[in-house]
Amino acid sequence: QVQLLESGGGLVQAGGSLRLSCAASGRTLRTSAPAWFRQAPGKEREFVAAIRYSGVTTHYADSVKGRFHIGRDNAKNTLNLQMDNLKPEDTAVYYCALGVRETVAVPTSPNEVDYWGQGTQVTVSS
Repeated sequence: QVQLLESGGGLVQAGGSLRLSCAASGRTLRTSAPAWFRQAPGKEREFVAAIRYSGVTTHYADSVKGRFHIGRDNAKNTLNLQMDNLKPEDTAVYYCALGVRETVAVPTSPNEVDYWGQGTQVTVSS
């Protein structure tokens, strides 16, 4: 059974940084398509960042490019998201996500995700 457990959320002032981690069990991340999504109150869940099987190629939503950095630790089987220069509009629940279908190299839509973590709250104050 695949389980994803996020940690690292919290409250930070605008311009600050946070680092999210996602510990995976039941599935090796380097053979999957891991990603981060987020959902703000009253809004749909949206794609944030993803990393390909190679562990080298990454993808980002335009709203976070240059500020967020996704990484994967193969030894620990964890997925990380370093978030710098945070803005109030980054406030949301952040979800670790995993796609395992061969037809989906990078899950950028919620319907392309097969497994979700429980989410971790990130709040950025102005």
